[in-house]
Amino acid sequence: MIAETENLQVHDLVEIEPDSLAPSDESAPVWVRDALASCPWAAVRRAHALDGLIPVGIRGTRRYERWGTDCLKEGIREIVTPESLLDRFRSSTPIPRTPALMALCELVDRLSGRVLRWGPFGSAAFELATGQQVTTEASDLDLMIRVPEPMSRHQAQLLWQLTQGLQARADVLVETGHYGFSLEEYANPISSRILLRHKDGSRLEQDPWAVHSHATNVETMHP
Repeated sequence: MIAETENLQVHDLVEIEPDSLAPSDESAPVWVRDALASCPWAAVRRAHALDGLIPVGIRGTRRYERWGTDCLKEGIREIVTPESLLDRFRSSTPIPRTPALMALCELVDRLSGRVLRWGPFGSAAFELATGQQVTTEASDLDLMIRVPEPMSRHQAQLLWQLTQGLQARADVLVETGHYGFSLEEYANPISSRILLRHKDGSRLEQDPWAVHSHATNVETMHP
C-alpha cells in the first residue's frame, strides 16, 4: 500500500520499498542495501525535495553508518510522525528499556495536560517505530516541539526546565514549519544569536521569529 506523501515533514519516519532509492544515487555505501533489507525504514531529512522524490536519511547498525539520499514517493509504504509515536508510547505498557526511553516516559508525565504538539525523533523514535533496539545506555533523547506561532524566551525557559533532570539528556528542537532551532539555545538568556536550521542550510539570527509578521505569544503553551 502506497502512503499519502503530500504532508510529510522533517523527522517523520517512513517505511520504504528497499529498491525505492533515487535511481541516480549510485554512491550509497555498501551497508545501505543490507540495512534496508533488514529494516526498510528511513527518516525524512531537512532538505529540498525534487519532483517525485523525498529526502531521507538511512541508518545502519553502527553509529557512524548514516546516509542522506532521496527515495521515490511511490516507494513509501507507511508514514509515522513523532506525534503518533508519542501516542503509541503513551498507550504501551512495557517497561522502558534504556535511559532515553525512561526519559521519554518522564516527560509524558511532566507535559501531561499541556497543549503541545511534540514527540520523539532520532534513535528513540526509530526503536518505537520499528522494534529495532537501537537506543543504548548512552543515547540522548531527541525531541521536537511544533510551534507554528512565536513563543517568548520566558516560555522557552519554562519548557526547557521541564526537560532537565531526566534519566537521559533531552535535545529539543523547536520546529516552526519553516525551520528548526534548539530550545536550549533559545532559552539561554545570554544567547545573542540563534542557529536556525533551514532546508537550504543553517544561519545565525538574533530573533528566530523575525520572519513572522505578527508575533504573538502562545499562551496555551504555559507550563
